[in-house]
Parts: sequence; structure tokens; C-alpha cells
Amino acid sequence: MREVVCNLAQQAEVQRLLMTERPQLLLHLAGLNAVADSWAEPLAYMSGNVMSTLYLIDSLRELSLHSCRVLVAGSMLGPRFQEDDQPQPLHPYSLSKTVQTLVARAWGHLFRLPVMIAQPSNLIGPGRSNGLCGLIGAHLAHLEVSAADAGTDSLELAPAPFRLSSLTEARDFIDVRDAVHAYEHILHLGEPGHVYPIGSGRLRSLGETAACFESRVAAPVRWLIGADVQNPVSLVQEMDDGLIIDPPPPEKQSSVNTAPMQTLGWYPSIPFEQSVEDILNYFRRNS
Repeated sequence: MREVVCNLAQQAEVQRLLMTERPQLLLHLAGLNAVADSWAEPLAYMSGNVMSTLYLIDSLRELSLHSCRVLVAGSMLGPRFQEDDQPQPLHPYSLSKTVQTLVARAWGHLFRLPVMIAQPSNLIGPGRSNGLCGLIGAHLAHLEVSAADAGTDSLELAPAPFRLSSLTEARDFIDVRDAVHAYEHILHLGEPGHVYPIGSGRLRSLGETAACFESRVAAPVRWLIGADVQNPVSLVQEMDDGLIIDPPPPEKQSSVNTAPMQTLGWYPSIPFEQSVEDILNYFRRNS
């Protein structure tokens, strides 16, 4: 494998790279993805996620690389709207990913380029991440190290509790290793112009997610829920006492439609519990 550095914000650099490499398959994962930062630099996010994608795709057109199959990784955080709807994005990042998807598909249609869109759900797995599961894994691994160093599991020695926005908010999680296999399927077998959601097809509440982590940690864990700042809880203990942390009913939230990926022969293979264990082991080795 050979690494080549290219500034996607500079179309001339992009064209030089593509002219040299003349790829047959192109997976576009680069971009800006921090929600908080997008509020501070909204134009940078529009440029970084939208214009860099256009520079990449349009360079294929200008270089007559019309057979190069392109997969653009979008996001499920973007708003879904019909023609007459008023777009109501959650934040500048989600807006940038929505526009990225629209222009990538439109450019492919206008200039007959084989462009496809992947929309992964919440990616998890071993490695550093600013996603919820990565942050939980890092926090809990630190708890274990602190308890081991102190030679006790006394609650007084535990760092601050981890805050969850709620117990019932639900998300679909997919291991990044499964997502990579999904990208490969789309690049080789996907239909140009199509959008392919990638997920497990199963919603998990944040409470269930956090409890899954807590049950695998050899140290006391406490959580603050929502706006509560004074009553940290153990979710495993609360569940033993009868706490229900199921997500809202299906009619309230929608899971990922995995049917388009199934038509390509792809199914997720890594159980959520294995992802959690791998995340914790990664941070245990690197904390």
C-alpha cells in the first residue's frame, strides 16, 4: 500500500493525483465531522464536505475517467425532506452532509458518472473515536486503570460520572469493520445514483448501550442522566432493581433499512457485544 497526500480543497491537486493514479474504484471518506466545531466554522464545513466532493467528482469528468466507480460516504444525521418541505437541519454538519449527498448524486446524473452514496449509521469499533461508544470506552477503561492503581474499587476514587443525554434515546450502531465490507460491496455491485443505508437494523437505547459497557468493566461506574447533576446511578444496579431502558416504540423512531444492502449480499457479522468488548480492550491497551 502506498500513501499519497492530496489537499482535496485544491482542485488542481486533485486533478494531478487522479491523472497520475487513474483509479477504477474511488471511496471518498475524507471530510469534517465534528458537530460542535461545525457551529463555529459553518462555511468551512460546507467547503470541506461539499466542495471537496465536487472537486473530486468533477475532476473525473474533466479527465474523462467516466468508468471510475465512486462511493461517497454520507451521513444519516442529515435531514430528510421532500420537495415542498422546509429543511430543518440539526446543525451545520448535518446540512453539509445533506448537500454533499444531493450534489454528488446530481453530478453523477448530469454527467453520467457512476456515483453511489453510502449512509452509515453510528460507527463503532476499536480505535480512537469522538463517537459516543468511543468516549464511553475511553472513560471506562480509565476507571479500571484508576481502580487498579489505587488497589481498590472504592467509589470515592472514581472520576466524574459519564453523562448521557437520556436513557431512552435510541441509535443504530454498526461496527466499522462491517461498514468497510459494506463499502466494498457497494463499490463493486452498487447501482449508480442509489443511496445505500448501512446499519444493523436494530435500535438500542442509550441506557442499554451504557449498561452493556458497564457490565464488562471491573470497576464501579456511575452515570448522570439528562440534566441531573446530583444523582449518579449504576445502570446495571438500576436494571437489577427493575429499571426499564428500552427505546421508544418503533412508530416513534425508525431503524436503518438494511434491505438495499441485503440485495448486494451484505449482512453485518460483528455482534454489538463484541464491538463493545473490542472497544474496551483497545482503550485498556492504550490508556
